[in-house]
Amino acid sequence: MNKEKVTTETIREKKNGPEQIIALTAWDYTSAQIVDTAGIDIVLVGDSLAMTIRGDENTLGITVHDMIYHTQMVSRACQRALVIADMPFMSYQLNEVQATRNAGRFLKAGGAGGVKIEGGMRMASTIEKITGAGIPVMGHIGLTPQSVHQIGGYKVQGKSLEPAKELVKDAKALQAAGVFSLVLECVPSELASFITDSIDIPTIGIGAGSGCDGQIQVTADVIGLKQGSVPKHAKKYTDLNHSFMTAVKTYAAEVTKGAFPTEANSFKSSDDLKQSLEKEDI
Repeated sequence: MNKEKVTTETIREKKNGPEQIIALTAWDYTSAQIVDTAGIDIVLVGDSLAMTIRGDENTLGITVHDMIYHTQMVSRACQRALVIADMPFMSYQLNEVQATRNAGRFLKAGGAGGVKIEGGMRMASTIEKITGAGIPVMGHIGLTPQSVHQIGGYKVQGKSLEPAKELVKDAKALQAAGVFSLVLECVPSELASFITDSIDIPTIGIGAGSGCDGQIQVTADVIGLKQGSVPKHAKKYTDLNHSFMTAVKTYAAEVTKGAFPTEANSFKSSDDLKQSLEKEDI
């Protein structure tokens, strides 16, 4: 595995290279360390932690403070991967000054190498201001979870001609605004391939087929940590939920029966202390 630090330039160069961009989410030091050591290129501190970690119904309740807190943990763990932080709902929509200030906080306080912002043409001028301040931005179009109430739920975007045209315009507008890469979420694979071929920056798909320049998934889905089925766009590579549950149940049973802890899990006192205890001289 290449140990060299991944940068936004590394990601840009993969557009025309033989290797796909590999991205996953992480929200804490331990999981980020595992993901980084495994050789992932981009570790996204996603606002999906609202649903996966906090149990929220959607991503809208997460704050900048919350996201910086988790970004700090992930940034400390990642020695190789490029850390990108999601800018949460209403942290960049009000005006360009608010957006640039908050984006800068993720780099200064959070240790991130860039931020991710949802939205197409309507966000282009804001993104241009942020990138103009020297802050790398990853774009995100298609299904944008922060707009879940506006788009009517978590569903595929760009399935018909006119919405597809809008997504192509969005992609080109974000490229012009200076994003170094573009997430395409839940769009038809043919459209994702068309967009990928139409722009000079790399695309990273999630539910967008194999024609993108890379892929990103939520780690909890990939490792089977959550209960229930995974989304259609994900694949469960192992079942940690089952392993976790089995381990906890076994631990509980051993404690109940007195089988844990054993001598191997306990510490010995010195001979002087042992003798004093036996004489009750303590």
